[in-house]
Amino acid sequence: MSDVTTRQRPPRLDRFFRISERGSNVGREVRGGLVTFVTMAYIIVLNPLILGSFSPDDAGAAKDVTGAILPVAQVTAVTALVAGVLSILMGVVANFPFALAAGLGINTLVAVTIAPQMTWSAAMGLVLVNGVVVLLLVITGVRSMVFNAVPQQLKASIAVGIGLFIALIGLVDAGFVRRVPDAAGTTVPVQLGIDGSIASWPTAVFVVTLVLMGVLVARGVKGAILIGVLAGTVLSIVIEAIVAAGPSQGVDPKGWNLGYPALPDSVLSLPDLSLVGQVSFDAWVQVPALTAALLVFTLVLTDFFDTIGTMTGLGREAGLDDDRGRLPNVGKGLFVDSLGAIGGGAASASSNTVYVESAAGIAEGARTGLANVVTGLLFIAAMFFTPLYEAVPIEAAAPALVVVGALMVRQIADVDFRDFTVALPAFLTIVVMPFTYSIANGIGAGFVSYVVLRAATGRAREVHPLMWVTSVAFVVYFAIDPIQQLLG
Repeated sequence: MSDVTTRQRPPRLDRFFRISERGSNVGREVRGGLVTFVTMAYIIVLNPLILGSFSPDDAGAAKDVTGAILPVAQVTAVTALVAGVLSILMGVVANFPFALAAGLGINTLVAVTIAPQMTWSAAMGLVLVNGVVVLLLVITGVRSMVFNAVPQQLKASIAVGIGLFIALIGLVDAGFVRRVPDAAGTTVPVQLGIDGSIASWPTAVFVVTLVLMGVLVARGVKGAILIGVLAGTVLSIVIEAIVAAGPSQGVDPKGWNLGYPALPDSVLSLPDLSLVGQVSFDAWVQVPALTAALLVFTLVLTDFFDTIGTMTGLGREAGLDDDRGRLPNVGKGLFVDSLGAIGGGAASASSNTVYVESAAGIAEGARTGLANVVTGLLFIAAMFFTPLYEAVPIEAAAPALVVVGALMVRQIADVDFRDFTVALPAFLTIVVMPFTYSIANGIGAGFVSYVVLRAATGRAREVHPLMWVTSVAFVVYFAIDPIQQLLG
């Protein structure tokens, strides 16, 4: 009898990741992990372009106070390494299909605002300190309490806002939506393609791939998103071989934005990990202590709520939350995310955080940490196969973000817009995220307006005390520059 019982038990891998329990299978998890990697792989190219440079003479190169730069090859290697290790940790420790990589908002903050005031090692030291602060908030349970204090309908609006946000990211990265040139003499900030037209082959590839992916998803084809990305890549390679559009390099609007669709001359390359450990805590002497403290506060608040918002949206999309909107093992997930800031700072890759692009893998069926392990291993492998993954242009991967955005927006049905004390905060949460390119900004606008409206209509007792605290923190966050000038 015991032998029969043993044979009926699910395999060890299934038991560890609870794959069957969550209604998934190994094939879905592997496919989901692969899709998540494909939609996130651009960060291995983009993070070095934000933080690093090929030489100090490069126009627009990110430099520290001494004029020093971070070499692109080194930033590329640590970006892939840290993303891989942390994604695996998230999968094994928290059993979530939520991959991590260098946070785009924070890396820009580091490159544009923090590094010019101090050395690169000191700037990354502040990122590490930010991670330690967030880790303490996790250990003390504060981060989990804030996560659970958010009203259910605001959580739904966060998921919808993230859906619109990642869809906009896809549209912009593919060139379908573009900034109107300053010389155009109009107050309209964005436009369709180039001069209101899809005037480039890369953008045309995006449109064709998006239509194909939409049809496959609508027909319920397994692996629809992955098939779409691969088909778009093949189409890109063929078209580039015929028309020779070339890379954009930030100059030619008709070129390929990120990733060049051509068969690489080589497949393997050795990573340069010399940036690992190049961190110091000299920021507190290189700039006034108050300035350093305010910079850390900004980093902490951005890290804190970007993660809470992203995990809320992803958890709802994956169906992992309970009827009260709480995620299992949320404390473990937040713990790993806090290590993302520590690891990213220690390796000079900038703070790593949960990526909304994980929703693409979830749409493919990923429900467990096994998908994250797959994504993490692919990131680590990417350190050695840089020429190969660079052949996938963003125009072939961006349609996945738009499709996933459409899937996530469905959660707007959970918001009761008849109650204006909910309607306005939900609306602000939803629209501020894509309009300001920041998840934290959307959450802040929603939190503050929710607290104010509830208090002004005599329903202050319905507001959780932690919502009051975080709303005050967001008021400080939004006014950080005048506060810094006032105190300075």
